[in-house]
Amino acid sequence: MSRGEHTVRPLPSIRMRALHGNWFYVAVISNGLVGLWGIALLVLKKKVNRAFSWATGVAVVAMLIQVGLGLLVFQQGHRPANDFHLFYGFVILFTFSFAYLYRDQMSKRPALSRGFLLLFVMGLGLRAWSNVS
Repeated sequence: MSRGEHTVRPLPSIRMRALHGNWFYVAVISNGLVGLWGIALLVLKKKVNRAFSWATGVAVVAMLIQVGLGLLVFQQGHRPANDFHLFYGFVILFTFSFAYLYRDQMSKRPALSRGFLLLFVMGLGLRAWSNVS
């Protein structure tokens, strides 16, 4: 780079930030509802059905989209007020990673493990949201 040239960093996209802020509700509510559904299946001693398995997948993908949007917003230059917001996003990724690694053990009691997993991730999402400002 020669003298006088400046690197131009893209400004954070207002739309991307808004999508990340609004998708939070989809991700947290879907994880909470499906998590409660899993606990209800456990309490009622019902078997996990295909609908619950699909709903679990949708909830996990919704939260992964939320974390991905957060990474894109971060890459565009927007930084949260404190680093705990980022910390909780990474904890969500690690949580899903460990759940994947232990999927065989979790499959022994799927309603219990998936229900608590999704409720835990919902709580992490709420903690991340509480550390936005």
